[in-house]
Amino acid sequence: MQPRPNARLSTQAMAFVLAGGRGSRLKELTDRRAKPAVYFGGKTRIIDFALSNALNSGIRKMAIATQYKAHSLIRHMQRGWGFFRAERNEYLDILPASQRVDENKWYLGTADAVAQNIDIVDSYGVKYIIVLAGDHIYKMDYEVMLKQHVDSGADVTIGCLTVPRMEATAFGVMDVDKNMRITSFLEKPKDPPSIPGDPDNALASMGIYVFDWAFLRDLLIRDMEDPNSSHDFGNDLIPEIVKNGKAVAHKFADSCVKSGLETEPYWRDVGTIDAFWQANIDLTDFVPKLDLYDQSWPIWTYAEILPPAKFIHDEADRRGSAVSSLVSGDCIVSGSEVRNSLLFTGCRTHSFSSLEYVVALPQVVVNRKAELKNCVIDRGVIIPEGLVVGQDPELDAKWFRRTESGIVLITQDMLDARSRALS
Repeated sequence: MQPRPNARLSTQAMAFVLAGGRGSRLKELTDRRAKPAVYFGGKTRIIDFALSNALNSGIRKMAIATQYKAHSLIRHMQRGWGFFRAERNEYLDILPASQRVDENKWYLGTADAVAQNIDIVDSYGVKYIIVLAGDHIYKMDYEVMLKQHVDSGADVTIGCLTVPRMEATAFGVMDVDKNMRITSFLEKPKDPPSIPGDPDNALASMGIYVFDWAFLRDLLIRDMEDPNSSHDFGNDLIPEIVKNGKAVAHKFADSCVKSGLETEPYWRDVGTIDAFWQANIDLTDFVPKLDLYDQSWPIWTYAEILPPAKFIHDEADRRGSAVSSLVSGDCIVSGSEVRNSLLFTGCRTHSFSSLEYVVALPQVVVNRKAELKNCVIDRGVIIPEGLVVGQDPELDAKWFRRTESGIVLITQDMLDARSRALS
């Protein structure tokens, strides 16, 4: 079926989300789940941001390529994203690395993850494909980027962050001309090129690519046949297009979705313990940099049926309270003090305990008289009575994973090892 001439470009596009990575810099947080499945913001998962952006942009055809420890991610997709209806020409496919091309071949790279599913993308009958990373926190209207792609006649349009020039040394950087055409793509350059007319800033790749599907399809087939390729967009396909085709940069600021409270474009790679902790704690600010309360651009997720949060006891030294904090449904704050913290679904904090700058993932139990500060607690962890974290760096590092900036990651395995050693 041909789209109407005046149809939104998003109705002719599909989102292909690359969600197979472990995210090893998150250490034990990704021992049991892929990075896109890691919890964020009280009730969502990281992948919900890319998928919500696509849905809010008008895209109703999506595919999620999974690989590393995908069960948690797939279960979340089934529970939270199962509302697409084929009779409305809506599709969401989960595409595990299933040796569809070769019995000994998993996804070899980001481009290979798309290439192995060419027949599935073909079946959608789409004109454009947006390749997305499933592990970043941001709000973006992809329709704006699609329009620039079509208007510029580009072979690929690459989403780019505007970052201070010398901070761009950690990114893939675009060297562009005055028309935003990319003249070279540099991976983590020591001396990043600046934006024309803006000498203090550079353009860093967000890992978001827009292609005409017919163009990308041919490119992927050629790449699959190249024994010298690593089958990766950033390493192989994008440099090839920059050299022999037309690659155009799209500034994130042009399509970033902001409510009245957000003053600047917000994008975070929460790929380290420090960054993950900071981005969650940022949400507790009086005016957070990311507005999760913007109902015009909701972050969709699995909405569990839960009772409200509850606060009990009101004595001088035993008062259930939370200040400058996010407390999710099914939490019970019992005679404990919570400050500048984020409690995910189903947490329990018991009498005389205190939490300050704590990110507690779902179903964490904090027992009596525990004192916790500057830490991330993995899902389902039971904090023993009287545990003190965040006051003695050497003791924290002995039992738990402590970052150089002082953030402490606590898992149940760490607590169990501590308990055995002390018994």
